[in-house]
Amino acid sequence: MSDVGLSEAPHQTSTLVEPHTPMVFTNAKLVLPEQVMDGTLAVKQGKIHDLSEGNVTNAIDCEGDFLIPGLVELHTDHLENHYKPRPGVTWNAVSAVQAHDAQIACSGITTVFDALRVGMEDKADLTAHDMRAMADAIEISQHEGRLRADHFIHLRCEVSADNCVEGFDLFNKDARVRLASLMDHTPGQRQFTSMDQFELYYKTKKGLSDEQMKEFTDQMQARAARNSAKNRIAVSDRAKAAGMILASHDDATLAHVEEAIEFGINVAEFPTTLEAAKASHEAGMAVLMGAPNVVRGKSHSGNISARELAEAGYLDVLSSDYVPVSLLQAVFLLDQQVENISLPQAVQKVTRIPAEAVGLSDRGALEVGRRADLVQVRIVGDVPIVRGVWREGYRVA
Repeated sequence: MSDVGLSEAPHQTSTLVEPHTPMVFTNAKLVLPEQVMDGTLAVKQGKIHDLSEGNVTNAIDCEGDFLIPGLVELHTDHLENHYKPRPGVTWNAVSAVQAHDAQIACSGITTVFDALRVGMEDKADLTAHDMRAMADAIEISQHEGRLRADHFIHLRCEVSADNCVEGFDLFNKDARVRLASLMDHTPGQRQFTSMDQFELYYKTKKGLSDEQMKEFTDQMQARAARNSAKNRIAVSDRAKAAGMILASHDDATLAHVEEAIEFGINVAEFPTTLEAAKASHEAGMAVLMGAPNVVRGKSHSGNISARELAEAGYLDVLSSDYVPVSLLQAVFLLDQQVENISLPQAVQKVTRIPAEAVGLSDRGALEVGRRADLVQVRIVGDVPIVRGVWREGYRVA
């Protein structure tokens, strides 16, 4: 566990990249904050040094591809799939982090918040100590220069769980933890307002009979009754004391949003209704929805469509959630399918807005002085191709 502050963490680079030298990208469609400009971008000392129209010689030829800022991912729990690839199989944590990181970088993501759970079901495959092991592996991998993307940690805090606060305390002095979300997946509310959707999800996941399903539901509701309110307060107090940014999760009602305002929430993750998303957005929270929701055209839980929120003007941030490649694909789908969203506006939902929502104002836009986190993208058919990724001017994918 590291006590090094985020701003003081040593800069480590991968052995897979070339020396840090000035470079110029030309013949690119530069996706700037307000427009797409055909032109040239120069990098010096890991930052964007110049932006200009037209092409130059003796530069990296982007062949007319888009050049966009590196994507910023606030909520992906994809690391678990590498750490626990099969039931009963636990992979080497550093190796799992490297595999996850490679997939993240090749999806165009240069800054990632790896979502680790605290607060587990009684018979969960993973424990809080497994999450701590993954966090330690992230720290080791970052320090040893193994990683392509810049990694932070997002704690997903299941406040209904008996062991939520105990799990949170394993991370209380970890400076890489920058974001904590207050979650409650108790059936009958928030994500699972519809018991039909809850039963479909858990019967499929756990193979429960009707009798077992009722017993499981009763246990979860009883657990929430004794834990949710007190743990929500305890976790938020600890997070604020540690300087973490807070996120709400699956808000469904105006009461949920009012509660989020009282707790000082900055990011509203996956609101399940138009009413909650509208209220969160108007309260100044960054409303975050899943990119898979955009790509599929609907929520996997039967809740509000991210595209519907985008059309209404209440979608601020996209997260790849459980499919890393969905983030970039969703950007171009929003541009194509939502009349009031341009490509620069869509790109900001996966770059500048999420970065600034968590206090990372040094990245997320093609502007002079910002970090040279860059992605070269070519559009072929319905799925964009990532042709190159640079982090602070280093080629990483």
